[in-house]
Amino acid sequence: MKFLAKAALAASLATLAALPAQAETRVTLKAAKSGSSYYQMAVQIAEAMKAGTDGGVIVTVEESQGSQQNVMEVRARGGDYVFTSPPALVSGARNGTGAFEGKGNPAFGEIRALFPLPSLTMHFVMSKDSGATDFAAMEGKTILLGKGSFGASEGEKYLGLFGLDGKVEIADVELSNAVPALKNGQIDGFVTAGSFPAPNVVEAAASTDVTVLSLSDEQVAETGRAKLVIPAGTYAGQDADITTTSLPVIAYTTTKMDDETAYQLTKTFWEEKARMGEESPWWTGVDPALLQNIEGEMHPGAVRYYEEAGIALPDAQK
Repeated sequence: MKFLAKAALAASLATLAALPAQAETRVTLKAAKSGSSYYQMAVQIAEAMKAGTDGGVIVTVEESQGSQQNVMEVRARGGDYVFTSPPALVSGARNGTGAFEGKGNPAFGEIRALFPLPSLTMHFVMSKDSGATDFAAMEGKTILLGKGSFGASEGEKYLGLFGLDGKVEIADVELSNAVPALKNGQIDGFVTAGSFPAPNVVEAAASTDVTVLSLSDEQVAETGRAKLVIPAGTYAGQDADITTTSLPVIAYTTTKMDDETAYQLTKTFWEEKARMGEESPWWTGVDPALLQNIEGEMHPGAVRYYEEAGIALPDAQK
């Protein structure tokens, strides 16, 4: 009998060994350039997904040149693709307007939302040596806008609105090189868009004397964006509040993603958000109220989570 019992146990163990290991779900998340706040957020999301699913969801973070590239890549990506973008860009892609004029593609109609991220915050960072403390004083200065990012196009728009079109020299330097370029005098300032505290602004303020320009209420109104105040003390040497603008940012995928993966990503994000907020303050401002910024439909897997969580969604998002 003992022999039979041992034989049965050995057979059971052999059967278990022959079973396939639980498959990992692998996802690629494309956010922004390394060194930016949104790249750091993407890394935090990847860590949160791994921790919150006991390794069941593995997220690989890819560096991006900006939100426009993220949206454009929808055309060639598969069901494992997640990306970040302001809703306005996604709407433009669907309608073939703005940066996407003449670049329409049926794939843009397959974009679906998952969850909101901290809002994009405009920063106009000038060296103290430039003497610029307002936008008018930027005239004749060398400014780095970056290339291909939403922040670059938004910064260019602001320069035009504030009468600086053609009156500043635009540096042909990547945004990732902004801080060393500012320190060595290659540029007088740079424009970046990232939730505060933005890592490249933190680095700039810690390594050299800078002024982050503040917008007047009239200038904020001209931009058509929401007003946002960066509290005094956020950056080294910042003695007063900074008035600037913000824009919502959303994590998206497409209809190619299966419902279960979209569900797990959305559920884990919200369950891990509080822990991420303990590490980085930009997560504390993210709540379900930001879902109202989403234009168009959400992924059915995400809708399933929100319905389970009792979070109401308008019919247009379902």
